[in-house]
Amino acid sequence: MTIPKTVGFPRMNIEAGEKRVFLPEFIQYLSTLGVGVSIEEGYGSRSGYTFDDYAQGNDAVQMCSRAEAFQKDVVIVLRSPLREEFSMLKRDACLASMLHYHTRPVRVNILKDLGINAISLDSIVNEQNIRLVENMKAVAWNGLESAFDVLEKRWPGLVRPDKEPIQVLILGTGMVGKHAVDAATKLGNIERNNQHIQNGGPGVLATAVGRSVTNNASMLEKLFRQSDILVDASQRRDPTKSLVPNEWLSWLPEHSVIVDLAVDPYTPDATPPIVRGIEGIPQGSLDQYIFMPDDPKWDETVPKEIPSKNRRTVTTCYSWPGIHPEACMRHYALQMKPLIKVLITKGYDDLSFDGDYFEQALYRATLKAWLRTAHPSQKTHR
Repeated sequence: MTIPKTVGFPRMNIEAGEKRVFLPEFIQYLSTLGVGVSIEEGYGSRSGYTFDDYAQGNDAVQMCSRAEAFQKDVVIVLRSPLREEFSMLKRDACLASMLHYHTRPVRVNILKDLGINAISLDSIVNEQNIRLVENMKAVAWNGLESAFDVLEKRWPGLVRPDKEPIQVLILGTGMVGKHAVDAATKLGNIERNNQHIQNGGPGVLATAVGRSVTNNASMLEKLFRQSDILVDASQRRDPTKSLVPNEWLSWLPEHSVIVDLAVDPYTPDATPPIVRGIEGIPQGSLDQYIFMPDDPKWDETVPKEIPSKNRRTVTTCYSWPGIHPEACMRHYALQMKPLIKVLITKGYDDLSFDGDYFEQALYRATLKAWLRTAHPSQKTHR
């Protein structure tokens, strides 16, 4: 791939509730880098933006069809396109998206076979392995907010029948887990927490555990039995094995709410199959992210071969930051500006570890870097 001259922005139309788009100020910024920017017709319309909001009289910004947006030198779309849409990209084009190499082996192989120069935004990390394009705080806060919304309907004022503090158990102590502790102790919402304090509410006790406890079934049983909210904020080393077998969910009280912040997929067509961290729970979207135990849609998102007998209310969303779309995209744009500038200046092929801080981070996220460093079993799944 030579130095890119065009950038395309196709819409994300996976579900009606997905309203995230890059904002006009980000599009205008790209136009200052000497590239033509094409946005799909209707881009941003669900959030009230028009093409004029994006173009602002700038001839470098053009409207185009969906197919044309996918045919540009660089294609930027926050969520990964559908599998059948990858063929719309031209060979040697660069796709910058949340591709999740680690848990989407089938996707990796499709990109490789099509000759797509991919950059997975979630794999852009510095030398300390800290993500540079992330919104972990929004993941935790939005997920916990939804869980406390559910509990508040059962317990007005979020006061348990025994007047004891609400018990929240968080699996995982990484970046998402740390934010989850903060969100849990504040009832998922600052305004609600302030009102709870003013009313003299009992508050929350949050317990966060790492691998030393999650590998101990007898210890987890004790913790599960006293948990009002169970949060999965884990990052598994092996995505083919569940962290919590479905039978363990029977330990949770009937009123408990499970909060899925890991949002790994079920990928039954991979070899071996990719499974979810908590076995048997559904995978939600921006259209529906709360599932009651008797929800008929439960069985639509859980493969038949996955045990799901034991059920509790689950809040789960493929894209938790998308609950508040504009704040989310403003956050991502600030993180992406210096990275996209490097990509447009150097081009995909010339990215290497010999460059500056941002170039090195970009290189780590390339498909070619992943294929060179991933475990063989992660590269050959079909």
